Parts: sequence; C-alpha cells; structure tokens
Amino acid sequence: MTADLIETLPLPQRLALSYAPRRNRDNVLALLALNARLSGIVRQQGEPVIAQMKLAWWRDRFAQDTSEWPVGEPLLALLSRYEGATEMLGSLVDGWEGLLSETLGRQEIEGFAGGHADAWSGMLNFSDKCGEEEAVRRAAEQWSLADLAMNLSDERERALTLERVRSIGQDQGRLPRSARSLTVLRGLALRALERGSSDLLDGPGAMAMALRLGVVGR
Repeated sequence: MTADLIETLPLPQRLALSYAPRRNRDNVLALLALNARLSGIVRQQGEPVIAQMKLAWWRDRFAQDTSEWPVGEPLLALLSRYEGATEMLGSLVDGWEGLLSETLGRQEIEGFAGGHADAWSGMLNFSDKCGEEEAVRRAAEQWSLADLAMNLSDERERALTLERVRSIGQDQGRLPRSARSLTVLRGLALRALERGSSDLLDGPGAMAMALRLGVVGR
C-alpha cells in the first residue's frame, strides 16, 4: 500500500522521502501523499465547484475522529495511523482551496503558505521546542511558495509569490532531523528559483545538493 502511495509523489518528493528518518517515514509519506492528492484536485481541468466538493470531503474527514473515517481509501488508511495532529491538515486543505480563486492575491498566497506550515508543524508534534517549530514553519512556507511560483503563469501572481518567498529570508539554520525531507525540498526549490528553472532536479548539481542536505542537513 505504501509503495503505491509513493508512486503518486513527484520525483523530488520521492527523493526527499528517502531521507526521512525511519521512525517518522510513514508520517512524512502521509503528509506528502495528501499534499499531492490536494494538488491534483486543484490543478485538474473542470468546474471549480467539483474541486471544492472534493476538498470539502477531505476537510470533513480531518474534522472527524479517525474511527469515523470510511475504509478502503489507501491514503486515509495511512493517515489513520498518522502520529501528527490530523486536525491541522484541514488548514492544508484550506490553503489549496485558496488557489481556486480567479486571481491570487496576498491573502490566498499567505493562506497557502500557512496551510503547509501548519501541516508540517502538526506532523512533527512540537511541544516546547519553539525555536525549532518556527524554523520548520518558515521552511515549509519557503518550499510551498517556491514550488507554487514555478508553476504560475500569471506574472503578477508569480511576482507576489516570489516577494513572499524572499521576505522569509534565506538562511533559516538546520532543521530538526525529523524534518530532513523538508530540508531537501526547501533547498532544491530555492536552488531552482535562483537558476530560473522549473525543475527541482535539473541535473547533477541538484542531486548533489539533495545528497548533502539529506545526509548533513544543511
């Protein structure tokens, strides 16, 4: 089952997942697979109302206790064993839904970034490590916004997204080991932006960076 879910991930995310510590690898897979599912819903062709209905289904699940979830859906089955805060995943759904707006403004862009930050923070279950939590939140915002910018065709929307990425800053320090996959994704996304590339894995340099970030953490 997990192998099938891994196949749903874009190649850069599959690579990043390989650097997740064994103890929380299923949690990272669940979060990345959910993000990929939501991305597919939003980016599909068709009426926005259909996408909104599909997103609402996921939002409703995260407002329920896992014991009430329907059976037979592989991603839900994995999420039922999720060790993070499932209620925080509703914010990720909200962030993706904001992209269905006719035009993206600062509110939608902030919501998208915040949804990813909430999801990663909730997945790692921070308690009193406030400094680490803030670093993870900012890294999640950077990765999600950089990836979004590379997929926007509207120049105004792209400029607003890049403005938000740059406002976060570059050097956020080393993230906790449990967020190693996010470290890889953030590094690859920022590298691609700097190079004007739309491909996170655009050559040997990208693979070398992924290896360094995955092993060393910075």
